[in-house]
Amino acid sequence: MNLIILSIMKARSLHVCTMLLLLLISNNSSNAFFTSPSKLSVIGTTTQSSFFEKTTTTKKSTSLYMANDLVTYLRTEWISAALCSNQITRESRVCLQLGSEDGRAVTFIPRSVKKILTSSAEADGKLTVSARRQLLQNEKNRRAGKVELMDQAADDLTEVGDNSVDVVISLQCAQRLLDNGRSWKKSIQEAARVLKPGGRLLWVEQTELNGESYLDYVESLNVKRMPVVLKKMKKLKKDPEEELKEDDTMYPVFDEIGWDDVSLVLVPHIAGLAVKAMDPVVMAMKAKQDEEDRLDDLAFKAFERGTIKRKKRRKKKKGIATTPQDSKK
Repeated sequence: MNLIILSIMKARSLHVCTMLLLLLISNNSSNAFFTSPSKLSVIGTTTQSSFFEKTTTTKKSTSLYMANDLVTYLRTEWISAALCSNQITRESRVCLQLGSEDGRAVTFIPRSVKKILTSSAEADGKLTVSARRQLLQNEKNRRAGKVELMDQAADDLTEVGDNSVDVVISLQCAQRLLDNGRSWKKSIQEAARVLKPGGRLLWVEQTELNGESYLDYVESLNVKRMPVVLKKMKKLKKDPEEELKEDDTMYPVFDEIGWDDVSLVLVPHIAGLAVKAMDPVVMAMKAKQDEEDRLDDLAFKAFERGTIKRKKRRKKKKGIATTPQDSKK
């Protein structure tokens, strides 16, 4: 602690001084919340011979739980707000939050989003009374997107259909799911299911959960599909079933993933963005449409060039000079 105070006195930068001060406050708060097992104990069996004799107790070590220290909490909150503000596109209209703990995410989401769906990280899969109150209060103050309160678990989104959400955000949800006996991996799977092709998953989570990397699981998430074989400039075969070909290839759910470690925190966190891959059928149809648009554009340009040449030939036939030198002659 003395070293931190000495560093604050010598620090010339306001940013460095602020972070050191937060670190000092965090150490003091952690000492208050995480006392030694001897101070926080659970009384087991007690034997007492008389009122004035010493009490003999059997103690079991325990400690109070605190989700994050002050420095990590403030830093991740700032990163979460910046991530939602900058990476949710203007075209996004529906946003789903995994593990709606309170209403702060409503203030992070841009006003262009018209509908905000909720889910719970609690053991019973229901929103708490305080979460409901804060969500509705921030919705009233924000006067932007409509908040739909849904009692559904973050790892079992029963009230949300497939390919129906533009953005899914996961802010400090994975560890709470783990603490409440639920699966943070299933929450990522559910997010991939409800996202539209091209939709975005934004997260600020702990780097590792029980020794497993959050980022590695997002990158390794694959799905098996049965794409339709599209024929180019050919007639369909007589048997339509032959047009469906089972493909055993595992396709990645997210084709574009960007991430970065959250700096200046005591508990390692990671912030990232993943874009859901387009379905192979949709990708083939889009490629075909792009090719048709390209050919149409080339045909239109060729028609314009032919029109200009025809006009020049007509002018020459009428004897009208096409250049200043011809007009002088």
